[in-house]
Amino acid sequence: MIAFLTGRVAARGAGTAVIDVGGVGMTVQCTPAALSRLHVGETGTVATSLVVREESLTLFGFADDEEKHMFEQVQTASGVGPRLALAMMSVHSPASLRHAVATEDTAALTRVPGIGKKGAQRIVLELAGKLEGPVLTDGTLPGTTGPEPDSGPDGAWRGQVVSGLVNLGWSAKDAETAASAVAAEAEHTSDVAVLLRSALRRLSRA
Repeated sequence: MIAFLTGRVAARGAGTAVIDVGGVGMTVQCTPAALSRLHVGETGTVATSLVVREESLTLFGFADDEEKHMFEQVQTASGVGPRLALAMMSVHSPASLRHAVATEDTAALTRVPGIGKKGAQRIVLELAGKLEGPVLTDGTLPGTTGPEPDSGPDGAWRGQVVSGLVNLGWSAKDAETAASAVAAEAEHTSDVAVLLRSALRRLSRA
């Protein structure tokens, strides 16, 4: 099991990053929160979960162990594979997912592309009481801090948000519209994960 990777960020794209670990480029499918901490040319660290299939080995990357743990927990529900689990982590923080399941908020779960009403009801039923973990009111674990904001230039968030939405299945036109809708929020935060989740909520209500 590969628990985490630390190395120079060689490339970053729509939902993926390539991390140079000892001269080997490791492609990692990342959550928005994880991507927001990775900057090309700088050293970065991601918690990882290795998914083994007969035809492939895929590394999924997370901002911290809490994200990773939630990613693995939600897959215990029938019909939730790693791709859908990653989409859930892209729309919701671990704290909001835990809250949605605990309060049977199926509407919150259906904001995730690929989850319908029946699927949300099944997820709530199967995960009830399983998503334990102490969480502070800001969504972080005791002794930790929340996601670091993207320190890139102004406007850098837009391309990442659009790419993330397209990677989750939305059309480029819808992604651009949603990015424009959250532009005002970008004046107060450059955290790509926060902006992407806000854009997804707007698309889900459309």
